[in-house]
Amino acid sequence: MPNRMPAAILTALILALAPTLGAQEADMPSPGLEERLEQIERNVERLSFALTAVAKKVDDLLWFERVGDVAEIDKVYIPTVPNPHETPRYGIANERHPVKIYCYVFIPRQLDRSRRHPMIVLPHGGVHSNFNTYYTHIVRELMAEGYVVIAPEYRGSTGYGKSYWEAIDYGGLEVEDVVASSDWAIERYGFVDAGRVGIIGWSHGGLIALMSVFDNPKKFQVAYAGVPVSDLVARMGYMTQSYRDLYSADYHIGETAHENVEEYRRRSPAWNAEKLKTPLMIHTSTNDRDVHVLEVEHLIKTLKAAGKKFEYKIYDDAPGGHSFNRLDTPLALESRREIYDFLARYLK
Repeated sequence: MPNRMPAAILTALILALAPTLGAQEADMPSPGLEERLEQIERNVERLSFALTAVAKKVDDLLWFERVGDVAEIDKVYIPTVPNPHETPRYGIANERHPVKIYCYVFIPRQLDRSRRHPMIVLPHGGVHSNFNTYYTHIVRELMAEGYVVIAPEYRGSTGYGKSYWEAIDYGGLEVEDVVASSDWAIERYGFVDAGRVGIIGWSHGGLIALMSVFDNPKKFQVAYAGVPVSDLVARMGYMTQSYRDLYSADYHIGETAHENVEEYRRRSPAWNAEKLKTPLMIHTSTNDRDVHVLEVEHLIKTLKAAGKKFEYKIYDDAPGGHSFNRLDTPLALESRREIYDFLARYLK
């Protein structure tokens, strides 16, 4: 969601209000018109956040319908690290106000809780997106594999209001949120084996999976990154201006890549590849129109240059492009089977 109302909507509103301007020229707005338009914009923004919250609640109900036969489902609310952009309230310092995030928990119904079991951490993809029933088939497949699954709605996720949305810290503190969700689950559930935890993610979730294991090699025994955002510096070059504006917003990184290239490198897996100590599998496709293959190729080359051992596959024009192995196709099923077999080597 952009900070300001799209120009097309503003234009339509101006035309709708034009009759109220009387004989005044369109380029000579009456006193107060700009203020009224700004108020309309604020109201539309509030409505947009409210509708997104309603859609989120509806989708939450669908989880029980679509996965409830194979999983016990919960949605928890946990504290993580503070938001550095938050204004202190009541004279209390920020560090005493951790950000609180929601997390989905899926436990296989047939799980023997008297024994310890492996867990998968599954961060969603997308800038300002959320964990939703798009992942139904993946959760069902992970239940069949016997994994406990935790899916964190890290800061910046949608469906929880403006302050949650504006707490985004792409490639930064959101990684801390995801790691915190894993720590919480290990402490909360005695049947989760802390020595058998894996993390998987696609796209932005792939970036989070990579940065999580780079920074916390002892907490994850295996990782999978599908079509991962890998180089934010290169990404800012080939994406649109509106996309770049998301990152340079005051509540986000606050600067463009041109203004602070080092900050964008710090948040990019390809520029942190030397940290890898965890078994890793990477998939991408040459026809990805969201995360261009050049980003992932850069990651692969830097991992090789650092002498890291990992597995990867670059698919040639895989049907579905960016979503190729999250679809319901023979190729997608085959690719996901490779992922699950890879995870099992280290978690079972």
